[in-house]
Amino acid sequence: MRKGGIAPPFPYEQETPMRRLALCLALTLPATGFAQDLSSLDGAALRALRPASEALVAAGRRYNPEAPIPPQCYTRIEGRFNPCYVCHQTNEDATRPNFMLDGGLQAEYAFSEAGLTNHHVNLFIDRSAEVAAISDAEIRDWIGQDNYSGLAPRLAAEGFGGWVPDLAGYAEGAAAFDARGLALDGSWWVAFNYKPQPSTFWPTNGSTDDVLIRLPAPFYTLSDGRPSEDLYFANLALLEMAFQDLPEVTVPPLDEAAIGVDLDGDGTLGQAGRVLARASYLGGAADKPVTRMLYPEGTEFLHSVRYVGVDPQGAITVARRMKELRYMVKTRALSIPQIASRYGNERQEKMDENLPRYLDLGDKGMDNGQGWTLLAFIEDASGALRRQTNEELFFCRGCHASVGANIDQTWAFPRKLTGAEGWGYIDLHVQRDVPNRGEAMGEIAQYLQRAGGGDEFRSNTEMRARWFTPAGQVDHAALAGKTVYELIAPSAERALMLNKAYRVLVAEQSFVFGRDATVTPPANVHAGIDEATAPTLPPEYRYRHDIRLDWAR
Repeated sequence: MRKGGIAPPFPYEQETPMRRLALCLALTLPATGFAQDLSSLDGAALRALRPASEALVAAGRRYNPEAPIPPQCYTRIEGRFNPCYVCHQTNEDATRPNFMLDGGLQAEYAFSEAGLTNHHVNLFIDRSAEVAAISDAEIRDWIGQDNYSGLAPRLAAEGFGGWVPDLAGYAEGAAAFDARGLALDGSWWVAFNYKPQPSTFWPTNGSTDDVLIRLPAPFYTLSDGRPSEDLYFANLALLEMAFQDLPEVTVPPLDEAAIGVDLDGDGTLGQAGRVLARASYLGGAADKPVTRMLYPEGTEFLHSVRYVGVDPQGAITVARRMKELRYMVKTRALSIPQIASRYGNERQEKMDENLPRYLDLGDKGMDNGQGWTLLAFIEDASGALRRQTNEELFFCRGCHASVGANIDQTWAFPRKLTGAEGWGYIDLHVQRDVPNRGEAMGEIAQYLQRAGGGDEFRSNTEMRARWFTPAGQVDHAALAGKTVYELIAPSAERALMLNKAYRVLVAEQSFVFGRDATVTPPANVHAGIDEATAPTLPPEYRYRHDIRLDWAR
């Protein structure tokens, strides 16, 4: 366990939610603000004591020294429920460039002393009254507003020195891209259709999202300096094969003569509908080797986390309003030995009981220690996107630095629908519940079975009513034949309720205390971990897991 925190000196699990909040605040925030007996305060008074994220920055305070530990890691496993396997893995493939080897976290709560306290105290607050005070019409109007387009000019006016959003029309989702996913504004961003990772990014649990990729200019530039969309998609296909271990993939029709390369190996330069694997990229990137499961230096990702849209007919859509805008760029291409060494350092840090560290790059964001720089924006109290504070951004490092299941620090691209079908804006309606690599059961069905619910806390009652029998078993007959949209989209009523709950968090600016859109406190979550009594998970409930999908099934 990593040092640097204070183990809760009280029977944390026996306290009421408001008492838990009081104790957590007393432990972690400046003592000068808490001279009174917090246990005597009511819920409203306690909530008012939480400083906003930017107020903490102004005071020079850090609330959560273990911000990379997400709230899902405090779920009650009860000796048989395991949602942890989707993130924590012991690497069975010695050539996969993730050497975190953290599969043991499926079995036990191996936290630092600071991590023993669940700092995500927003989970323990009942927001029923605030949610009820927001009308359906009000929240529909809120999520329908564009809070993206004003961000770039505002950053430019401020003299911001980091990456500035450069995709026109992004608030409109699919309308900003052509049928292949290529951005219409000439920015070379490409949207791809991927299966959302269980279960935080399932719309039924409060958010919709999309992910875009952009390769550096040489990957869409011919050897004579001309830009080429055909070349770009050929190189993207080579990257896809590098992650999927495939000898070929289908592509949107490409003009081989324009590229000057026989992509499909048929001996002619015509229209190619597939690309064969090769050792190096093409065009201006011909000197770049195709490396298994690693992105080229300069690769960028853009990820918008949005409210859950609800159209007039009640169908679930990707909303215009963004909760967060997340950006990653690979600033340094590391070799396999370098990657292994850095993971080894991270494991050693844990064994030496040190708290996680970070490198703040100012306007450019945060170095994740694995060759990537992270930058993110989140809503201010008025709903406009602002840069995340250091502590808010530090939260992102938990999924993009120190877990064993991701591939080159990413989740979405390895989960892309294979080939030509996977180029285009995310569309859950055309996806089937295919298994993960090496599995037989559909991924969603398998998650429901292993986790015991439709979210980590087993608190999504709508998912339980839809996909579980009265006896608590997964209803495989009900799941059969359903699209991914049908399986993980919420009802319009639930979507609006969760949107309202998150709107309350935005007004409070209390993101460092947890950013999950909960209305009532979930029951199956620990407020603190007692190492002496915390249950472990027996071997029969631990699983190997490949985040990639078997789309051919």
